[in-house]
Amino acid sequence: MAVSYMDFTSPSVQFTFDLNNNQFFKKDNRNYINALSVNQLNTLGNVSLLDIFLSTGNVVEPHIHQNASELVYCISGAAIVSLINPFTKELRNFPIQPGQVANVPQGWWHYEMATADNTHLLAIFDAPIPEFIPASDMLRLTPANVFAHTYCLNEAKVKDTLAPITNTVVIGPPSDCAPEQGHNKRAAAPAYPNQAHYYQGQGHVQRQTFAPPQQQPYIGNGWGYGY
Repeated sequence: MAVSYMDFTSPSVQFTFDLNNNQFFKKDNRNYINALSVNQLNTLGNVSLLDIFLSTGNVVEPHIHQNASELVYCISGAAIVSLINPFTKELRNFPIQPGQVANVPQGWWHYEMATADNTHLLAIFDAPIPEFIPASDMLRLTPANVFAHTYCLNEAKVKDTLAPITNTVVIGPPSDCAPEQGHNKRAAAPAYPNQAHYYQGQGHVQRQTFAPPQQQPYIGNGWGYGY
């Protein structure tokens, strides 16, 4: 539904927009996100979208949209949409391929990982501008001693583990990720259930073996909150 106060006789009314002109985040030439909100197309009502491109093993980092639900549609490639159901306390993994969707209710913790190269996802939101709280911001901005005290952890180890997270990640792993170097050691593959297949509905998708993606330097500096 278009906004009711829109003057459709105004010369400033917008009916079309090229998403290629609003790159929201770019990790490299194979991993980037374009965005469309009411800021780009003023006739939009309660809808917006992210146009997401990923190569194998790249992840739209864990996050929540506190003001919107998200419908993830797979255009090409393949991905696993993972979410935590706050009512059942379950981690659910939903593999999607072209023509399939996964829905994330408003405010639920979730992330998406590409399981094939040239993965193209369309994330559709029921808000004119979807809001976003990423795990990287919560981890890097919460003092290590708070984590240590709250969860009875070793503060020095917490601080050392989280030290490499200096910016909002958006698409991980970061371009400068060095899995074998000291405290930068990170898992090369996600921690999914140790099963031969991931199940969705009546079908299944065989689990992929993830190889480290080709990395390029960052372009940009984290999530653009005003997109």
